[in-house]
Amino acid sequence: MKKLTVLTGAGISAESGIKTFRDGDGLWENHSITDVASPEGWRKDRALVLEFYNQRRRQLHEVEPNEAHRLLAELENYFEVQIITQNIDDLHERAGSTHILHLHGELFKSCSCNNKNLIYEHKNDINIGDKAEDGAQLRPFIVWFGEEVPLMKEATKIVKEADIFLVIGTSLQVYPAAGLLHDIKEDCLLIVINPNETGFGYGQRAVVMKETATQGMKLLFDQLVNLA
Repeated sequence: MKKLTVLTGAGISAESGIKTFRDGDGLWENHSITDVASPEGWRKDRALVLEFYNQRRRQLHEVEPNEAHRLLAELENYFEVQIITQNIDDLHERAGSTHILHLHGELFKSCSCNNKNLIYEHKNDINIGDKAEDGAQLRPFIVWFGEEVPLMKEATKIVKEADIFLVIGTSLQVYPAAGLLHDIKEDCLLIVINPNETGFGYGQRAVVMKETATQGMKLLFDQLVNLA
């Protein structure tokens, strides 16, 4: 089986109703990104950060995977599919995909604020006073701005082995994830689905589809199957 590696970003989840924060105003639900998605914000106001992610978690219970998520899962019948996602939701899992690497963490998990290796399933609110087994306050299992992305080495290895690299719903402006583009093989087919694509250094080698995630996947699915 050929290896199809898919990098997904906020654009694919947006069509399920999950709001993105890179809309140009630098705010996320009227909060500064620094206040709710950085170690500095956590040190400044833990209650604010916890409530922000509690709201995201509640919202995630109310949304469903969309057609793009489902079609990616169906491609496992034809390819060895590995999804690398910048998203913290579980929509790929719920759609049926079985190999997913969450670069930036997972909303339905928590961890000790002193030890990120102490990880717990956490589908409901995290409150002040909720503690890990080491006695430290639980925090969202999210890679915040300014923190190391621990799964980058694994992601790089996966990308280097890909026969087809499909980028969906991300403008690749966030590093280190954006650097994955430079790790694909010379003969790897690069396909980009993004309605707002302006180009991010891939030159002429990419097949660019200026479509939403769902529309792009509907148009692309049969063509991909023919390449299997």
